[in-house]
Amino acid sequence: MRIETALSGLPQLWEAALCSPFHRDRLLNAGLGTPPTEWSDFQTRVPFTTKGELVAEQTAHPPYGRFLTGPLNRYTRCHQTSGTAGSPLRWLDTPESWDAMVADWNTVLRFAGVGPGDRALFAFSFGPFLGFWLAFEAAQRVGALCFAGGGMSSAVRLRLLLENGCTVLCCTPTYGLHLPAVAAAEGLDLSRGRIRTLIVAGEPGGSLPAVRNRLSSAWHGARVFDHHGMTETGPVTHEDPDAPGTLNVFEGSFLVEVIDPAAGTPCRAGDIGELVLTTLRRLGSPLIRYRTGDLVRCDPEPDGRIRRLPGGILSRLDDMVIVRGVNVFPSAVEEIVRSAPEVAEYRVTLDSRSPMVELHLEVEAPASVAEELARRFQNALSLRVPVRSVAPGSLPRFDLKARRWRRVK
Repeated sequence: MRIETALSGLPQLWEAALCSPFHRDRLLNAGLGTPPTEWSDFQTRVPFTTKGELVAEQTAHPPYGRFLTGPLNRYTRCHQTSGTAGSPLRWLDTPESWDAMVADWNTVLRFAGVGPGDRALFAFSFGPFLGFWLAFEAAQRVGALCFAGGGMSSAVRLRLLLENGCTVLCCTPTYGLHLPAVAAAEGLDLSRGRIRTLIVAGEPGGSLPAVRNRLSSAWHGARVFDHHGMTETGPVTHEDPDAPGTLNVFEGSFLVEVIDPAAGTPCRAGDIGELVLTTLRRLGSPLIRYRTGDLVRCDPEPDGRIRRLPGGILSRLDDMVIVRGVNVFPSAVEEIVRSAPEVAEYRVTLDSRSPMVELHLEVEAPASVAEELARRFQNALSLRVPVRSVAPGSLPRFDLKARRWRRVK
């Protein structure tokens, strides 16, 4: 099978995209009134799309930009990004696009073994974020009894989980580790609960062995199942059930590339590069060669297609830091810290006030554990990373994505 078979979904995408002023201008300016039929043409002639371009388009043409491929009254969903790295991005969907994404989420649940008879708690704030609503609707469609956990304290969520015999918990890895600590403080016994599956997303931790082991232990042997997605693209991957720690891409929904983020050229097998996605089924608001900012390992199959991401999402492109010549990914720091079960919480400081950038950590753990972690950093990264023990409960906690890194300039 040749990689050109991957382009079979382009005619339908092109037909939709040419109805969008944003995409039409870009494609026609590139001389692409019809889609490429060769993979090399696709990679050399079709322009990338960046988050910055989407935000600029929406700023210039509020409130939604000119991404839509049909009249506004065809759209029934509006979600938006958090805006933590800039202006929030609103993204609209038609019922057809929504159903395509729910179908992919159903695949997440199927591989996680969730179905009729399960009781699923979604420990999220909901709000305007796409993933929470997709997960909730998909779980209903597979026959699970669903509990929305928005607008609740952690203690209230835990009581809801225990009193209703929930079997599935959806949350971020950080929050999955936080809830057992709250349970202990509240005198709630999680061993009396029925949670057997944790579905996690939003952070790289779900594909890190140390984090997975820690989560499973905290939830008395529950299976941890990772996946990832984003508001602009919808759900992108699910965990490979035969290879935990590897994410499989929804092949029918995306064309996948991994590029050198500086040169914009395709990565070689084994290289780490930026994930680039073309959406094939979300035709109401499509994306073509979208630079996600996620760093992954390039692992093409013999036919040239990329269907799996070993190690999951390694980092965000703008999260990687260089310390004394060493590329340091937050996921690598997380893996080392979580290898010490005594650590309740931690915080990383990147200090660039001197020419020699310094990285140091605070951990809620005994001093002996901090010393051991410093040795592990030295061994794993060949870096001297000071680790300081701090008092229990002194570091911030997070319900959604953790913000453990801070920069001092």
